[in-house]
Amino acid sequence: MQQLFNEMIKQDVKPFLSKRGFAKKSLNFYKPTESLIYMFNFQKSSGNSTDNVMFYVNCGIYSAELAQVQSREIMTAPHEADCHFRARMREIAELAPDRFAITSDTNMDDVRTTLLGGLEEVIQFYNTMTNARSIVDYYTSGPFLHLGEESFHLLLQSRDVAAARQYLKALQEKYGTENRWIIFERKYKAIFDQYGVELGTV
Repeated sequence: MQQLFNEMIKQDVKPFLSKRGFAKKSLNFYKPTESLIYMFNFQKSSGNSTDNVMFYVNCGIYSAELAQVQSREIMTAPHEADCHFRARMREIAELAPDRFAITSDTNMDDVRTTLLGGLEEVIQFYNTMTNARSIVDYYTSGPFLHLGEESFHLLLQSRDVAAARQYLKALQEKYGTENRWIIFERKYKAIFDQYGVELGTV
């Protein structure tokens, strides 16, 4: 089964992604642009055996600009965990499974079709994410706590005070009743203060 997985990566996935500008490094595929690095990570399950290979496809977008906001070293080949946008393929490509499995009963043509179709769908999504602000807009529209501090920094650096206040208001409406909210609110107020901006009516 491991052999089938390796052959699929070599004969199907690598050529497919190479045509779309991705270069392979181990089980990661990277496509760098001027402002972002798009990547796919093929993560094999820890419970695999000779008869059963399961794997996940992780999707990530890395932003040097957001890394600078975080005061982190700029990477040229980030791991999926270092990316600023992170998702499993299933979260973007609705027809993709939560995880893929290869067993003796598996129809490999079906796996290839589903996998390559999912990769294509994710690449179409990547095409809509063109810079750091795209990533911030994705998480602020949730609204999600993920990248909250970085998002406020980016918005306030660009003097988009209205968007920062709107994001804060949306976060408070979603998470304000949780005990942990006071911790986040304190952090966010410190960021607003750093840029000399009043929180406004939240």
